[in-house]
Amino acid sequence: MDERKRDSIVAYLQRRMAEFGITSEAIAASIAEDQRRLQAVKYRDASGNSWDGEGAAPQWVVQATSAGQSLDHFSVRRAEAPQSARQTGVDWRDDPFAGTRLATVKGEQLQAN
Repeated sequence: MDERKRDSIVAYLQRRMAEFGITSEAIAASIAEDQRRLQAVKYRDASGNSWDGEGAAPQWVVQATSAGQSLDHFSVRRAEAPQSARQTGVDWRDDPFAGTRLATVKGEQLQAN
């Protein structure tokens, strides 16, 4: 982004903040609160629903655990595998296309189509 465009955007944002009475301190406090809230999240599903693990479990957690899913599956703080234990290759055992034509088509054939 060039300097002139950046300055224009900054000026626009400053005018809008003044128009609505928003201060830079309020924005900083809001960002800090958002970060605190994100750090408090312990469980999250694929749809973006989250739960901090305190109080009554939300409906999405109740439904998932009732269906047999482990609560650990939704944990956002899973223990990281040590760097040396991480796989460097691809694990093809869980490939949904294994044994199909899609699994045997070469990259050059895909680009030609």
